[in-house]
Amino acid sequence: MHYFNTLILEEAKRFLLTLDTHTKEKVLYNIKLAAQTNDPRLLKKVHQHVWEFRTKYGGREIRLLAFWDKTRAENTLVVATHGFIKKSWKIPPAEIQRALKIRNYYFDKNH
Repeated sequence: MHYFNTLILEEAKRFLLTLDTHTKEKVLYNIKLAAQTNDPRLLKKVHQHVWEFRTKYGGREIRLLAFWDKTRAENTLVVATHGFIKKSWKIPPAEIQRALKIRNYYFDKNH
């Protein structure tokens, strides 16, 4: 069963390209697994409109921030905005703001 499809925006793709092959594969595997399991260890709400794909690999906490697009009932999307390596227990507010800005641009452009 699939709970959602995932759209990885350009900025998130560029971040993935900065990761080594094994780390990138683990992140993509976790995204696919999150879509099939709806597991909060893999996809967690961190703000009113912002979620994070969570991957711990190689001693690093890799995050891709995302939001939900439920405008098409037949095709629910989780849209990955950008990624970063988490350095503390809390997500930097600037990263949340960046995701919200990308979310606003996405909905202005696409809907």
